[in-house]
Amino acid sequence: MNAPARHESYVLDDGEKAVEVIEDTKIPNAATIKIVKQDHTLGNMLRAQLLAMPQVLFAGYKVPHPLHPYFIIKIQTDGTVTPQKILEQACTKLIGTMSSLETKFKREFSYKDVEGTAGGVTAATGEDPYGTTGGAWGRGGDYLDII
Repeated sequence: MNAPARHESYVLDDGEKAVEVIEDTKIPNAATIKIVKQDHTLGNMLRAQLLAMPQVLFAGYKVPHPLHPYFIIKIQTDGTVTPQKILEQACTKLIGTMSSLETKFKREFSYKDVEGTAGGVTAATGEDPYGTTGGAWGRGGDYLDII
């Protein structure tokens, strides 16, 4: 009822900036960054990636309100690099990680075709590596078939 239209949650308006950087005047080498039209998914991944980097002293994020489609991330570094630069590096590493995950995911499913599987059961041995046929389900169908 009070929720905005779905497209307003992820499409930037004309002239709207995706990222706003606010320098922190009270804490050295720190910044507060507002990332618009994103949610916990990106916020948590960025926070985890930032905390894995040795130059980062603090990284945390919050979503101020569920109906407002943005999150705020606060970053403090050791001074060898700026918070903006370390955020760019974290984003680059995340893109590389996601690309690697996609490649591995596609490779695993291409093995399924190469190994001659049919419906999840290996044709040569008759074994199901995921346990989705027979067994406790009894009918040999997918687990969603019991609903």
